[in-house]
Amino acid sequence: MVKNKDKLSIGTAKKEVPSKEKKSAKKEVPSKEKKSAKKEVPSKEKKLTKKELEEIKKEAEKTLEEELEEQLTDEEIENFQIEKVDMERLTNKICDVLAERESDGMFQSELWKKLKLTSRDGSRLALKLERMGTIYREKILDKGRWTYKLILKKTPISTLSIENAPCLVCPVEQKCSLEGEISPRNCQFIEDWVLADMKKPAKVK
Repeated sequence: MVKNKDKLSIGTAKKEVPSKEKKSAKKEVPSKEKKSAKKEVPSKEKKLTKKELEEIKKEAEKTLEEELEEQLTDEEIENFQIEKVDMERLTNKICDVLAERESDGMFQSELWKKLKLTSRDGSRLALKLERMGTIYREKILDKGRWTYKLILKKTPISTLSIENAPCLVCPVEQKCSLEGEISPRNCQFIEDWVLADMKKPAKVK
């Protein structure tokens, strides 16, 4: 009888131990791996959204002007001056150069080199001229770098076209009218002035 009891106890031990190990192995190990896999993968994908990628690209594409525009106030841009430089004369010179290029415009780096300006001064001046409505800037990717083309929007008013006009110092200006005896239609002074202006040699730019 003792031997039979021992056999039964051994039999029960064999049944109990493997069943616990198998159940625990099936329940614990795979369930943890699956749960952790489900939680980790989606969190990585959320970080790489289109909006975030666009923001990264925008940061990489920032030009010096865009950085300066963020740093400077409107007042600093509008009142920008280069020391010991006649800004009105410089603006007119820029307009003359850009007018030659018409709608094609000119790369700002080329313009600053021509006018012997630093890129920092040139960039601030470009911002100022754009605020004034004199030029507009076209952002372009050139040789792997983002830069701007400057295109003339409007030409500053010049008095060159009326210099030496006889009407400004005409002794009979008060009597002058379109239908009167003294008229710009038959004025000898105006005729002489126009002919003299046409004979002037063209300025070499």
